[in-house]
Amino acid sequence: MPRGAVSDSQRMSFRIKPADKAMILRATEIAGAAGITDFVLRTVLEASRDIIERNDRIVLSERDTLKVLEALENPPAPNEKMIAAARALPADL
Repeated sequence: MPRGAVSDSQRMSFRIKPADKAMILRATEIAGAAGITDFVLRTVLEASRDIIERNDRIVLSERDTLKVLEALENPPAPNEKMIAAARALPADL
């Protein structure tokens, strides 16, 4: 049965070497995915989430974490450059 048009979906297409497609098909079967599109989409989305998370997160050592917390609790007094930079900001910030 043909599917109806879905207005909020987009199509992606790309060329792939036969050996690469064979490997993806095998992995699709092993994973028990509903089909190659389902498998590729799930795999790419999972990898995308991991990449974004690694990019957006800063991991600090225990020592560095303590330094950041100490600086937040006891910030240093502003120096001349900091005071000049604050004065140069627009008044509506």
